[in-house]
Amino acid sequence: MSSLRPRVVLVSRETEYASLLAAHGTHGQAAFFLERRGQDIAAVVDRDQVQATALGHAKTAVPADWSFAHVLRKDLNRFLFSANDIVVAVGQDGLVANLAKYLDGQPVIGVSPDPNRTEGVLTRATTGLLPALLQAVAAKEATVENRVMVQAALGDGQTILALNELFIGHRSHQSARYIIKTGKAEEFQSSSGLIVATGTGLTGWAKSIMTATGRSFAIAPDAPRAAFFAREPWPSQISGTEIAAGEIDPTHPVRILSQINEGGVIFADGIEQDFLGFDWGMEAYVNIAPQHLHLVAG
Repeated sequence: MSSLRPRVVLVSRETEYASLLAAHGTHGQAAFFLERRGQDIAAVVDRDQVQATALGHAKTAVPADWSFAHVLRKDLNRFLFSANDIVVAVGQDGLVANLAKYLDGQPVIGVSPDPNRTEGVLTRATTGLLPALLQAVAAKEATVENRVMVQAALGDGQTILALNELFIGHRSHQSARYIIKTGKAEEFQSSSGLIVATGTGLTGWAKSIMTATGRSFAIAPDAPRAAFFAREPWPSQISGTEIAAGEIDPTHPVRILSQINEGGVIFADGIEQDFLGFDWGMEAYVNIAPQHLHLVAG
């Protein structure tokens, strides 16, 4: 943080109710749309109001002499963060993961609008704690966790970062063909794609994979290690399953050579619209990222 007064950047995502209004025009039309599908709009409106209340409290927590900005998740790729920002993410844990790759050391306070509806892994603070947390961050007195991220780099210089996990495979999640190289081992595989998960990500998508396969890894969120998993690797005369899972660290990266004719992608943290193309002949170098998420302990 510099000697300038901080700017608080409030990050949220569009609610289900806002999306319904955008699609159907009015509350009545949105209610009719849901009723035709056996759903009640009241619960959707309730969640919208809960978030609106939390956003209102978050805005009032910002000191009057500080700068302030509000950006939606869908606009993060067009927003310019500055070194003096304090980022406040109001929403579920996934929102923090979604914004992490756009940051470069700025502290993040994850705020849950409703602790009863979120796991609270990354959004552990409440709006009531926010005024004190903002002051503590500005004074450099807050406890900050440095959470490890992973990175995929292509030969043409393109890179993509992830806080939870990277997906490497076909955009439709159909069978993807590739050669995986780790250490001196190399194998041609045909699978539903690869997942590379950090210690933070092992509580998410990767957790279901570990449960289903019995391949388990214990990695702390600040440990410079990650785990990779091949999803349903297919054993055949030409494709193997020996390198179905393993670990990555700074001295043991993984290389993936695509043999996907078209539709190959690499995306991060579940955002399929923001991806790198990964078609035949392209090689991805996957390792621990130089950046970390600086998460303020709530």
